[in-house]
Amino acid sequence: MTALAVERHAYHRTRARRSTLVALASTLVFAAVIAVTVASSPGWPRVRDSFFDLRIGWDSLPAILDGLWLNLRVLVVCQLLILIFGLGLAALRTLRGPVWFPVRALVIAYVDLFRGLPLLICLYLVGFGLPGLRLQGVPNNPVLLGGLALVLIYSAYVAEVFRAGIDSVHPSQIAAARSLGLNHRRTMRMVVLPQAARRVTPALLNDFVALQKDCGLISVLGAVDAVRAAQIQVATSYNFTPYVVAGLLFVALAVPSARLADWATRRAAHRQGGL
Repeated sequence: MTALAVERHAYHRTRARRSTLVALASTLVFAAVIAVTVASSPGWPRVRDSFFDLRIGWDSLPAILDGLWLNLRVLVVCQLLILIFGLGLAALRTLRGPVWFPVRALVIAYVDLFRGLPLLICLYLVGFGLPGLRLQGVPNNPVLLGGLALVLIYSAYVAEVFRAGIDSVHPSQIAAARSLGLNHRRTMRMVVLPQAARRVTPALLNDFVALQKDCGLISVLGAVDAVRAAQIQVATSYNFTPYVVAGLLFVALAVPSARLADWATRRAAHRQGGL
C-alpha cells in the first residue's frame, strides 16, 4: 500500500469517526429536547401515571408474554401457509394459453378482492360469518379463524410479490431452459423460481414485518393474545400501562425482522450493482 493510499484511508476513517460522533451528538440533543418538552407539558404527570406505571407494567408482563407466545405461534404458521399459498397463486397466474384463462381470472379476482378488503373487516367476516353458517367441520376457534383471515389477506399481497419476481426473470432464461428440453413445470422449478425468490426476498421480509403486528388483530375475535391480555390487565388495573408493555413487546419483535429486511435490501442492491 502506497503512502497516498494510507493517507486516504486515514482520512476516510477520520471522516467516518467524525460523522458518527456528530450523529450521536445530534441524536442526544434531539432526544433531550423531546424529553424536556414532554416532561414540561401540563398534563405529563397524569399521562405518566396512566401510561408509564412501572409496578403495573411489571405485574402485567407475565400475562402479556403468555399472549405474545400465542401471537408468535400464529405468526410462524401463517408465514408458512402464506408462502405456500401465495407462491401457488403466482404460479397459476403465470400459466399461458387460452385454456387456463378461467384459472387466471379466478386468481386475479382473488387478489383484487383480498388486497382491497381491509384486514379488520376480513377478520369480522371470517371470524363471525363462517361459524354463523353452522356448516359441519367449520371450526369456531378464534385463533384458527383469525389465522385464516390473515392468510387470505396476506396471500394476495405475497402472490403479487412472487409474480413480480417471476416476471422479472429475462425471457432468454426461459428460452434457454426450453432449448435444453425442460418443460414448463421444470423450467419454473429449476430456473425461474430460484431467481425470482432471490429478487423478492426484501419485499417478502417487509410483508412479514407487517404481518407480525397484524397478528395482534386476532384479539378482536376473542383470542387471548398479547393485545387481549393487555386489555384484560387494563380493565382490572384501570391503567393503560399494559398497552404500552404490549406495544413495546411487538416493537422488540419487529425490530430484528426490520433490520433483516434492510440487510436483505442492501445485499440485493449490492449484488445487482455488481452484475
